[in-house]
Amino acid sequence: MSQSEWFTTYLEYENLNEMLNVILYTSQSFMAILAQLYHITYHDKEILFIHTGLVGGIVAHYNIINEKPNKKFVELNKMTSCYGFVDAVGTNPQCIYIPIVRLIKSTLRFPIVT
Repeated sequence: MSQSEWFTTYLEYENLNEMLNVILYTSQSFMAILAQLYHITYHDKEILFIHTGLVGGIVAHYNIINEKPNKKFVELNKMTSCYGFVDAVGTNPQCIYIPIVRLIKSTLRFPIVT
């Protein structure tokens, strides 16, 4: 086991809305850095994840979804936490727009039963 694997914690969420609440919560911090949402096909599973680094470790927040996202952004309402997939950044001031970055490879090893 490499050192980077040792310091990586994986958090699987019950659904995508729960995981997006992590972004919503951190976006309200005074030191907010808006997270990117990554997509990868891993062992024939479609995974959306957030990758955060902390002192002493890395956290990969992830959710397995049914199909590849066909849009470029997630529109997340800051007031209601409702979300939808959209093609472009909109003008709704109550929403934050999270880019979906499509990955081909990653060194992360998600703890998924295949």
